[in-house]
Amino acid sequence: MYRTLIFLTLLLAFLIPLGSSAQTQPSFASLTVDLWPEFDKPTMLVMYQFTLSPQVRLPAEINLRIPASAGVPNAVANCQPDGSCFNSPYEQQRAGEWSELSFQATSPDLRVEFYDPALTIEGSKRHYEYTWPGDYAVENFDIQVQQPAGSENMYVKPGTFTATTAGDGFTYHSLDVGQVPDGQTVEVVVEYDKTTDALSNSNMPVQPSEPLSGDTAGRTSLTSALPIGLGLVGLGLIIGGGVWYWRSGRQKPQPASSRRTRRRSGSAQVASAAPEGNVHCHQCGKRAAPGDRFCRTCGTQLRVGG
Repeated sequence: MYRTLIFLTLLLAFLIPLGSSAQTQPSFASLTVDLWPEFDKPTMLVMYQFTLSPQVRLPAEINLRIPASAGVPNAVANCQPDGSCFNSPYEQQRAGEWSELSFQATSPDLRVEFYDPALTIEGSKRHYEYTWPGDYAVENFDIQVQQPAGSENMYVKPGTFTATTAGDGFTYHSLDVGQVPDGQTVEVVVEYDKTTDALSNSNMPVQPSEPLSGDTAGRTSLTSALPIGLGLVGLGLIIGGGVWYWRSGRQKPQPASSRRTRRRSGSAQVASAAPEGNVHCHQCGKRAAPGDRFCRTCGTQLRVGG
């Protein structure tokens, strides 16, 4: 009897950890699947936003399947409560039409992104089929489909999707799937018409990350720029004055005697060219005034010295 009690005690000691381990298998309190067709590539951008159930102990091993045709994922990240996410190391192994991602969850919030090339484009017709492989149980499963810019006749099935226009200007078609047990798949079909190949992000207006003000980095107001402008003008005047002073100093002043000599010689040349004394016009006989070279009456050039 005593040996039997010891055996049962040891058996319970092994079974209790196994039972508690089974209860902490990863499951998700919420999962939002965002489908953005032709956003920044002519494919389907698929984004998963997970929140682990509170019962899950961290760190936890996550094994998630994505379509093998998607190739390398765009992001595998752990996220903080403030919304910031950090890329996490992962391993990827292909298994048939699926590719399994394995990574460590170090925080309750996770994010996975990939581009699915399964979006078919035939003329103006678009068609896409999405499948959640049912890797984990999800308590609250939501799907949001962004309607591409310039598209018409958007159709999402199955279920009744609600269309709302968000602050970014895009229309989103949403469906609250609710609880999805482990192993159950979720399928969505997206169809719409679009006559151009323009991507949605090319139509997005550029918005500042925060309201602009005089204190915004890289922004200069007129009041703060005025002292700078006046300082530059003053500096230009100083430099210009210095250059003028330097150039004027290089011109050597001429001696006063030289300037007087040049003035005297010029006066002598003018005096020698003009008639002096009693000079009469040889044409009309009019007497010329001192310094005249032409007759004031008939205009004939006067003959000097005779």
